[in-house]
Amino acid sequence: MSLKKHIPNVITCGNLLAGCFSLLFIASGMPIKAALMILVAGLFDFLDGLAARLLDAHSPIGPDLDSLSDVVSFGVAPGMIMCYMMNNALDLPQFRIYNVDLMPCLAFLLPVFAAIRLARFNNDETQQTAFRGIPAPAMAIFVASLPLALNYVGHLFDGALDYWACLGITLLFSFMMVSNLRCFSFKMKSLGWKGNEVRWIFLIVAIVGFVIFRWLALPFVMILYILLSVFFAGRTAE
Repeated sequence: MSLKKHIPNVITCGNLLAGCFSLLFIASGMPIKAALMILVAGLFDFLDGLAARLLDAHSPIGPDLDSLSDVVSFGVAPGMIMCYMMNNALDLPQFRIYNVDLMPCLAFLLPVFAAIRLARFNNDETQQTAFRGIPAPAMAIFVASLPLALNYVGHLFDGALDYWACLGITLLFSFMMVSNLRCFSFKMKSLGWKGNEVRWIFLIVAIVGFVIFRWLALPFVMILYILLSVFFAGRTAE
């Protein structure tokens, strides 16, 4: 039995482990480490697909393992981070049942809609060069960027992002994940400029922004991804 076809699955398991560590860190009150683990999971998620294409290594369980890992790393983990931020907001409204405030639990809409998004992706063969709906990893990275950016400017624990802003972000991304919005992917047929203009523009702006503004740039980079998708995703799907 060839071990080559299992290399992408091993990398996918790295994605899952990073998501599990993110949950461990947020449960321990360490949102920065939890956010960083989501970024690590995103790196593994990119590498497993790349490895599968370069090695021509595909296994029957690969797509299912990838989606199950993504539900944890890009659904449950960002939902827990958002719940943490809501629970620590200064203007948190109270709606208690059995001494548990249910208002931060609205953050769990993120894993619910991420699971729907991933299930729909698995049954839609048209999403090869462009996605339909915001990908769950993009949502997760945006959510992870919030504590990183707030910590960078020294406002992570002083309620700079209020509850209603967190709820608005939750509802917006939940809707966008299951919408028909076309979003470009990073699956390139070649590394040339032609046909990949939007991807290269995004990558160049993202790198320059991160070099200059560090973690503060990350949420704006994800907003740029959404805006470029709205206006130019059709070109990348050709």
